[in-house]
Amino acid sequence: MIDASPQQVFDVLADGWTYSDWVVGTAHVRDVDDAWPRVGSQLHHRAGPWPFSLQDASTVLLSEPPHRLVLRAGLWPAGEAIVTFTLDPVGDGATRVRIGEDFAAGPLRWIRTKLNDVVLHLRNRETLNRLSDIATRQTDKR
Repeated sequence: MIDASPQQVFDVLADGWTYSDWVVGTAHVRDVDDAWPRVGSQLHHRAGPWPFSLQDASTVLLSEPPHRLVLRAGLWPAGEAIVTFTLDPVGDGATRVRIGEDFAAGPLRWIRTKLNDVVLHLRNRETLNRLSDIATRQTDKR
């Protein structure tokens, strides 16, 4: 639960330059298409620890502000995942944010285990905590 409206949370999702601030594992955002987060636009990133980090891009598959954003997150040669952010209003000015993430291609899809699921769950929980910090900080500025 984030103490900010769905629009305030989506505003963070719509600012591609902030992804390395809140998406665990994203080390650096190299470029963001001007059209972000419209369908087909891309966020170019570097993920993983240096010197092993990989360059790739995430592409918007679906954008329904302020309720849903679906991305194809690339991390080749490891693979890619489909990531879905769902934002539901709760009460007055709060949002329930859910992240769905599933490996869609590459070696990561083939080696999926319960341990991977636990690590992914913990990573996404921390990602949501960071997203909350940014969204609520922006709420405080208003």
